[in-house]
Parts: sequence; structure tokens; C-alpha cells
Amino acid sequence: MLNKLLDGNQLAVKIKNEINREIKNKILNKNKKIPHLGIILTGNNKSSILYVRNKIKECKNIGIQSTLIQLQKNIKEDILLDKIKFMNENPTIDGFIVQLPLEKHINQNKIILSINPKKDVDGFHPENIGKMILGIDCFYPATALGIITLLEKNNIKIHGKYTVVIGRSLIVGRPVSILMSRNHTIGNSTVTLVHSKTPNIEFYTKKADIIIVSVGIPKFLTGKMIKKGAVVIDVGIHNILNKIIGDVDFKSVYKKVSYITPVPGGVGPITIAMLLQNTLKAALNNIK
Repeated sequence: MLNKLLDGNQLAVKIKNEINREIKNKILNKNKKIPHLGIILTGNNKSSILYVRNKIKECKNIGIQSTLIQLQKNIKEDILLDKIKFMNENPTIDGFIVQLPLEKHINQNKIILSINPKKDVDGFHPENIGKMILGIDCFYPATALGIITLLEKNNIKIHGKYTVVIGRSLIVGRPVSILMSRNHTIGNSTVTLVHSKTPNIEFYTKKADIIIVSVGIPKFLTGKMIKKGAVVIDVGIHNILNKIIGDVDFKSVYKKVSYITPVPGGVGPITIAMLLQNTLKAALNNIK
């Protein structure tokens, strides 16, 4: 099989067009309120600022209203909680996110717990995580859902395959391992989750049909760590000397894979599309 890039940009455009059509057909044509996404951003992390800027841009492009609350790096936790309370209680806002990572002096778990699960379009609240584990309809974490969607839309078989997930974060590793292994049409993969403390990671990756890499280390996965024909999903993103690279050593891995996501242009655009999809879902839930 010829090597093939999994084009996240192209798929994201299709998904955003579908969201735009749903907004017109299910909301605007019925004279309902335009979907509204709230964003709380703390500090001056360059990656976070870029992500938020892109999210706001895409909201505008497809007809979703957005509101940004930007707070200083040294913001007190109580003030951040007040802003979350404002988002929770504001009836015009369908869903909102608190952009991660947060500053070290902020208790991330406390912040996530304070978000109304019905407005948690990032899908990180324990109620949504619990429902995901139980197979109950909920907001799925956007990156994990984006990976599943990318595989599904490219007709990559998951059922019966062996998947290795590298990284155990709440944002990617743990949720995507659950979605890949669930008893579902898009699932039924046998999953091993490895991480920075796992010895001899190559032992697992060399056997894997699908490898999802979210370890936060540039060029961590190399060609010698995979078998021929593997599918590789690179979630990492790093700016090294003004060049954007991922957690995968693309040059050495590309020679052996059947499919691979580029960085940039792979998982990133799909993640934003899934956030917009969750926002539309929240808006439709509020109409019911």
C-alpha cells in the first residue's frame, strides 16, 4: 500500500461545512439563538494564545458567536472561579472552555470541577468522562473524538486491531484509549496505554497496528520503533527553531507507515472542528 497522509485540514473543512448547514437548518431557519462559545484564557502561553485565536476565527467562519475572557498570568484562583461562574450562569452561552494548561498556582482539578457539565464542551468534567466510560451520550474530549473521526472518515479499520497509545493525559491519552477500546462500531480495538515511565516502549510499538502519540517529546517515535504498515497518529506539536514538528520523527517513520498525520495539518484542525461540533450540540440541547 502506498504511503498516505491523513489530511486533517481537508476533513475539518468538510465537518465545518456540515456544522454550518446544521446551524442554518436547525437553528437559524427556526429563529433560534445563534450558538455561543465562551473561552477563558489565562496567562501568555504562545501555543494557547494561538489555539484560542484559531478557535475564535473558526467560530466566526461557520456562524458561531464567541466570547473571550483573557486573564493575567498571576490571576488569583478565586477570580478565575468567578469568571467560570459567570459562564455557567450566563444563559446566552451554550458551552465554554477554560484553555489548558493553566498556571502552576491554579488547581486544575478544582477548575474543571467548577464547570457546568452541560456546558463542558471540552469534555473534561468527571460527569462527561464517566458517561464516556459507560457509553452514555455526552461531550467527548475534542482531540480524542477528532482522532476517532479521522480514522473513521478515512475508512481505517479499528475493529480487532492492536492500538498503542503513548501518553496518559486527560486531554488525549486516557480518553482516546477508552474510545478506541469501546464496544462500538468505531472501536473494538485492543489497546495498550504506555507512558514516560513505561520501560522498553518499543516492545509494544513494534507490534502495534495503530499508534497514537501524545507524549510531549519532539520526534519521540522513530521508524525503528514501528512495524511496516502501521497507522501513526501524531498529536504532538512543538516549535523548534521556528519549525513546527510533532512527537513523531516524520522522516524515518513515513517510509514504513500505511497512514500518518502530518504536523501541522493533521490532528490540530480536527480538534477545533470537534470543539465546534460540541458547541453546536450544546446549543441544540438548549433548544430542546
